[in-house]
Amino acid sequence: MKSKKILSLFVVIMAGTILTQSCKKLDQNVYSVVPIQNFYQTPSEIAAGLAPAYTALTPLQTENVFQLNEASTDEMVIPTRGNDWYDGGEHTQLWLHTVDANNANDNGGWQDLSNGITKCNFIINIINGLATKPSNSAALIAEISVLRDYYTFLFTDLYGNVPLVTTYSATASLAPVKRSDIYAYLVSDLQKNVPLLSTDNAASNPAIYGHFNQWAGYMLLAKLYLNAQVYTGTADWANALKYSQMVIDSKKYSLQPNFFDNFTYTNRGSVENIFTIPFNYPLIKGNVIQMYTLNYNNNLTFNLTGQPYNGFCAPTAFYQSFSDGDLRKKMWLVGQQYTAAGAPIVGTVLSKYVKELSNPADSFKYAGVRSVKYQPQPGTGGDGTSNDGVRFRLADAYMMAAEAKLQTGDVAGAIINVNLIRARAGLAGVTTLTLDDMLAERGREFAWEGWRRNDLIRFEVATGTKYYTGARVPGKLADGDTHTFLFPIPQPQRNTNPLLVQNPGY
Repeated sequence: MKSKKILSLFVVIMAGTILTQSCKKLDQNVYSVVPIQNFYQTPSEIAAGLAPAYTALTPLQTENVFQLNEASTDEMVIPTRGNDWYDGGEHTQLWLHTVDANNANDNGGWQDLSNGITKCNFIINIINGLATKPSNSAALIAEISVLRDYYTFLFTDLYGNVPLVTTYSATASLAPVKRSDIYAYLVSDLQKNVPLLSTDNAASNPAIYGHFNQWAGYMLLAKLYLNAQVYTGTADWANALKYSQMVIDSKKYSLQPNFFDNFTYTNRGSVENIFTIPFNYPLIKGNVIQMYTLNYNNNLTFNLTGQPYNGFCAPTAFYQSFSDGDLRKKMWLVGQQYTAAGAPIVGTVLSKYVKELSNPADSFKYAGVRSVKYQPQPGTGGDGTSNDGVRFRLADAYMMAAEAKLQTGDVAGAIINVNLIRARAGLAGVTTLTLDDMLAERGREFAWEGWRRNDLIRFEVATGTKYYTGARVPGKLADGDTHTFLFPIPQPQRNTNPLLVQNPGY
């Protein structure tokens, strides 16, 4: 974040053009140079002007931030299969909690989130500097401020004390700020700005699809309060319940009857998804989860244009946490694999067992169940699919409210919420509920949606049980202490910004 690259107006316009094509192919537009003081005056110019702040979200779907939050937990492992997926040991470090300051994922996550924050600050600076501001400039600034808060929330969640940069200025302080102070800033900024956002949902106003509205903002506030004990040492379950319940009570969203419809490559129509990252192959690329997880030969199963990379899989114990009656278990691909025409693919039998982190044997290429939660899209390959990346959905509002109720003694209320989610999954309702049950249910509902590390740490802080730092198969020993709750400050960032202070234990 020390080096800020000034974007040309041309880049801003073209980035906006790409984003607005997320659902259908539009005629190609050619733009001439527009004087900056005359820009941001029409809806299309405003959409184009805001776009870079949102396009910075695209790598969060499957790349560094996602991998830091998932491959360090009990629900995703990235084994080394022969020479594949070794990559200097960076993936193994995530699983073993031995990440060092030169880990590429660690540095990449910092860069991706810093990039998003910088783009938000740039756009706010541009709008504030306009001689003729659009009539809704206050709402536009509020929206991009909330998006910046989302990036900052993820930033401090991963790295702890980080720079809190809220201006596009060469004099902005790059000194790290205490995590508890960042938390307080985010709460205040969200409480100020979220009420200025649209109360529409995408069904009533398609123009806000992929943008922060009030309900996405309140989901972010609920997430902050849900993790208050982690960030400040003091829990705030009451506010976590308040803001998650506001989303539920808005009636702007409902549970999608079919769980998997939230993740199809036509999932824009979901009535449950509150905030998503738009993708649309070939116009908006980057959701490459199918390539990262599927076996080399699954291109034949889904008529893909190239061989998948045979990487991400679920650890055995996590897969086995799904009962056979749980409809969500269908998110996992296991056993004999078939072509799209139904013929067996010779020798391609995916095993549920992942007993080691590395093995050069051919048989190890088939170890581990693979995720098809995001529906593979025929005719796509390494550039990604059209499945929009789900960030917030109504099921999480119900589950956050349930957790807050459980933590404050309202077990009956928590059970009602959890049973709504279980009913959709084809499961009988529960009559008792513990924190262990709640964490397990969150795992099954939100697998590979980027929340597992956040969940495990929160529950460990609340209970002392080693959900995140404990031993796991394959080959992970218990962490010696809880310094692994945070990732190291990347060495390349410390080289650039000498004000940064390495996290304890690294």
